[in-house]
Amino acid sequence: MEPQPTAAHAIETVFRLESPRVIAGVARIVRDVGIAEELAQDALVAALERWPREGVPDNPGAWLMATARHRAVDLVRRRETYARKLAEIGRDLETTAPPEEPADPDAIDDDLLRLVFTACHPVLSPEARTALTLRLLGGLTTAEIARAYLVPEPTIAQRIVRAKKTLATKNVAYEVPYGPDRAARLGSVLDVIYLIFNEGYAATAGDDWLRPGLCEDALRLARVLSALMPKEPEVHGLTALLEFQASRAAARTRPDGTPVLLKDQNRRRWNRMLIARGVRALDRADATAAGPPGPYALQAAIAACHAHAHTYEETDWRAIATLYGLLAARAPSPVVELNRAVAVSMADGPAAGLKLVDALAAAPALHDYHLLPSVRGDLLTRLGRPAEAREEFTRAAGLARNEKERELLLRRARECVTPPDDRSASSVPRPPG
Repeated sequence: MEPQPTAAHAIETVFRLESPRVIAGVARIVRDVGIAEELAQDALVAALERWPREGVPDNPGAWLMATARHRAVDLVRRRETYARKLAEIGRDLETTAPPEEPADPDAIDDDLLRLVFTACHPVLSPEARTALTLRLLGGLTTAEIARAYLVPEPTIAQRIVRAKKTLATKNVAYEVPYGPDRAARLGSVLDVIYLIFNEGYAATAGDDWLRPGLCEDALRLARVLSALMPKEPEVHGLTALLEFQASRAAARTRPDGTPVLLKDQNRRRWNRMLIARGVRALDRADATAAGPPGPYALQAAIAACHAHAHTYEETDWRAIATLYGLLAARAPSPVVELNRAVAVSMADGPAAGLKLVDALAAAPALHDYHLLPSVRGDLLTRLGRPAEAREEFTRAAGLARNEKERELLLRRARECVTPPDDRSASSVPRPPG
């Protein structure tokens, strides 16, 4: 039996884990993320050629980094247009081979942080930022990103290529911004990571409702960013939110992939280790905050209320409603108000919640949002108005783009034929973003 396929699989696994740091380290030399990714791929090809014969090095990440940096220096040396940059890098690069592993690991972390901010630069569209972040930092292939977002692979490939070209033509600096610029850019970075997680947590379209791979990639990025920026409370807030949300993953679907409502989830299947990580991250967010909590910290606090409740009945809905009120004041959004209406309905009764939901009916942002009629159908069910509830669930199913979610909504519509047995599990909207 040939050992090469096994070796190739191991190499690809190592590369997926190490490629963000390799790309980040090389980008510091060539100042172009597109070229840096190509050089990292060259290092992968070299590994595929040599490791099956020579064995995997003791420090494969350092080997890939050294190989990619060698090629980066050769590229800089060959190009006359980079002559000045070569002098700035340091003459010793011409005569001294890159070290087998970085002398200062923190320098690699700084490079990685630069790459995060570069991939999420506001000159790129949100779709381009997400695709480029998954490619460079998540280690996903173009095909994997296309499958995750249910779009043709050429579309994703074009987004990534255009994003790299835009960064190059706009002369986007490969750096971590400071002061007001950092605050503005950090929001974009966090939003991209959150969008990636949310698409995995409750997919907007397709046959699968839960895509664990996307959740894992986003959570890993959040943890990396949390380690690189320990004094940023919203970074810890986002990390806490994702830890709490990820803790429920095993209980959120049935064997056939259909969603399980919050009320019906088996909380013994919630991951207590992830909940503990979420609590620690939320504590760090509180400890580093100089003022009121930010939107991600508030969402994490809401998720913590659910995590701390051992049963659905023990949930502190009044505290959740209060937190949503604070979130609505800090980050106004019709989706946040819809979440608040659900919490109010649980704290003060379905009639109070329905009044808030009806006030949102005219919001343009919720016109085609399937969870608006879904929540309304749930409240009407609890108020003993099954015929009206059935209409709302049917309308929600017509708006839903995810097949598993559509099946759930149609099932709930069918259940409205006879008087319900007070199903108080609301189709709670996905966390606001």
